[in-house]
Amino acid sequence: MERGSLVIRLADVRRTDIARVGGKNASLGEMIAVLKPLGIRVPDGFATTAEAFGAFLDAGDLRSRLRDIMGKLNGDLSNVAAVGDAARNLLAGADLPSALSAAIIMAYRTLSTNGLPATVAVRSSATAEDLPEASFAGQLQSFLNVIGEKAVLAAVKRCFASLYTDRAIVYRATHGYDQLAVAVSVGIQHMVRADLACSGVMFSIDTETGFPKTILISGAFGLGETVVQGLVDADEYMTFKPFLEKPGLAPIIEKRCGEKKQRMVFERDGGGTRLKDVPEDERRTFALHDDEILTLSRWAVAVENHYGQPMDMEWAKDGLTGELYMVQARPETVQARRNASMLRTYRIKTKQVPLVSGQSVGESVATGPVCRLDSPSGATVFPDGAVLVAPTTDPDWLPILKRASAVVTDQGGRTSHAAIVARELGLTAVVGTGNATTKLRDGDIVTVSCAGGADGHVYAGKIPFEVTEIDLRDIPETRTRVMVNLANPAAAFRWWQLPCDGIGLARMEFIISNHIRIHPMALAHFERVTDAAARAEIEHLTAGYDSREDYFVERLARGIARLAATYHPRPVIVRTSDFKTNEYAALIGGAPFEPNEPNPMIGWRGASRYYSEGYRDGFALECKALRMAREILGFSNIVVMIPFCRTLDEADKVIAEMARHGLVRRRNGLQLYMMCEIPSNVILAEEFGRRFDGFSIGSNDLTQLTLGIDRDSALLAPLFSEHDPAVTRSITTVIGRAHKVGIEVGLCGQAPSDHPDFAQFLVESGIDSMSVNPDSFLSVKTEVAAVEKNPEKFESYGA
Repeated sequence: MERGSLVIRLADVRRTDIARVGGKNASLGEMIAVLKPLGIRVPDGFATTAEAFGAFLDAGDLRSRLRDIMGKLNGDLSNVAAVGDAARNLLAGADLPSALSAAIIMAYRTLSTNGLPATVAVRSSATAEDLPEASFAGQLQSFLNVIGEKAVLAAVKRCFASLYTDRAIVYRATHGYDQLAVAVSVGIQHMVRADLACSGVMFSIDTETGFPKTILISGAFGLGETVVQGLVDADEYMTFKPFLEKPGLAPIIEKRCGEKKQRMVFERDGGGTRLKDVPEDERRTFALHDDEILTLSRWAVAVENHYGQPMDMEWAKDGLTGELYMVQARPETVQARRNASMLRTYRIKTKQVPLVSGQSVGESVATGPVCRLDSPSGATVFPDGAVLVAPTTDPDWLPILKRASAVVTDQGGRTSHAAIVARELGLTAVVGTGNATTKLRDGDIVTVSCAGGADGHVYAGKIPFEVTEIDLRDIPETRTRVMVNLANPAAAFRWWQLPCDGIGLARMEFIISNHIRIHPMALAHFERVTDAAARAEIEHLTAGYDSREDYFVERLARGIARLAATYHPRPVIVRTSDFKTNEYAALIGGAPFEPNEPNPMIGWRGASRYYSEGYRDGFALECKALRMAREILGFSNIVVMIPFCRTLDEADKVIAEMARHGLVRRRNGLQLYMMCEIPSNVILAEEFGRRFDGFSIGSNDLTQLTLGIDRDSALLAPLFSEHDPAVTRSITTVIGRAHKVGIEVGLCGQAPSDHPDFAQFLVESGIDSMSVNPDSFLSVKTEVAAVEKNPEKFESYGA
């Protein structure tokens, strides 16, 4: 690139040229030169340089006047609106130098075809933007659907002036940048006709937890500004990087269909954009097909590999050609600054029903008074430390967001620009609630919680919470495997940094009740659902899927896969559904399929359902989901576990039923485990052991059935104890008998967490593994390591 150039082709720009064309344009040029040959499509274009911006300032003698204006900025930024307005007016009133105008027009004409003026996007790119340690994303302005030479020149000047938007001034002040040391380059690119298709954003890392093995994609119909600005509830897709290049696999581990109520399209008369309502039936369809999700994911991996760090990208699909394009890429800045050796977790305990719920941003909790605002103009009435409640938050809200303790919005998703800014500022944020501005009242104290994974909640009042920090460098190694119990796919990535040995218990019924909500038999036999409200709800939830059964299979498979991805390739033991009949009946459409049992705890549950005519077709859907998760999504680390298997004959029937649906023990590496929770399992441990690959002791049910105590009985609570000799002898017996026939034994339950001496007992008894709640992992792991290192220091259990 020649010094003094006013305009440069993007194809001639490299990422080392940030000082001259800004991070955005440098990245686009890099992608065109290096990644386009790999099949990644990037729109062509050109950029003005930092020299061009300097020429603009010099021609109007603007530098000294800008310095005087910016010198009036107060340290607390309280007068940023007046200062910014004066700076913008100064630049807007100045003319572009004739040489610069001529260079822009000449370059613009090269983009035109057949004598028609090109339709372009005109985007600002600050010369200090998109550095690994800070992101200027969205601080400056961009203009879409710009047509004609005069319109392009006007847009370029508006981009120059946008260097002094209030939000850009605040951002530079916050991050210590000299207000006059930053220049503006303007990129002019062919406009991808996403107004006729879809577009969105993409990250090569999980934005909330830093889990590095996933690609997160958000998308909506029309131009991508609706996603970036948080104007719509966008679709979300997540893929698993390690499997993207494996033949025959389609590792999409999450697909969430957003409402997508509006799309941004071109103005009919040319120039500019407008919002248009999306028809109801179209909202219920996904913006991207599976093959497009996988293509974008592979592109994201290629971009990340080239840059050598996690990336934040924008994509668009051309509705005329059907082709996908990458339109922007910059370093991801929030997770890049996290301390990888420290794991901070938040825990909140409340039985309250949330006032509102939405998607969580971050993993924190905050409390403060509600302050509802419709626009950033209300900054003067916003008290420091308040909870900002707004329809949406975009970069114009930055001066207010800096003073807030939390932010709650009606609209937007986890990859919207509002969410990115909240993440970067370390704010607790819940977005896309739909109704926060009408449900939350000014001045009321609320607690905003993002402690539960993907779902964020707002509760009335000030609710206590705990913050725990785990230094991962302090966790010892052990011979006995220590695993974790996880059920919620949305929260699983919170714990990816734990050096555990896998998931010892993943409860399928949690995924069914929280992410599917419909009784599987109501999907397999919809004709038997007579309740009109239940039928309508089922029709609504399953819209967009090829069949009602596919809704169940796909959502369950992807939920299981997300759990399996967290610790891949370590084992993830998935227990097939273990609802009681009253719990099954509470699912949507469940009532016609469930009997009214006087004692569901020891009734028709677990294995007895799977081969029964009353549930066989429901179990078939569970098997299809497991097979999809293992064979189509690729997670062969999934181990299947059968609960509440009372007899040997029942074990044989369930194994045969699974085989009917392609789940054959030891085929394709499939391991089959059994819950050991009934006295018959202990008595016949060797016989059961010849049918299964492992046991997992369910200490709650084993204690209940060994002692004959209802574990929910308050009257009998003092007698309910895993420490009872009858229970501990059962455990040592089953460990010995299982080892005799060559299978492993684990225990999943709270006892090792609550009682360190119980963990000691398990180690002394030769247990192969124990699985505990994630927040108990460190204490149990430490206890196990101490027993293994110096067993002579510990008295024998019960001595």
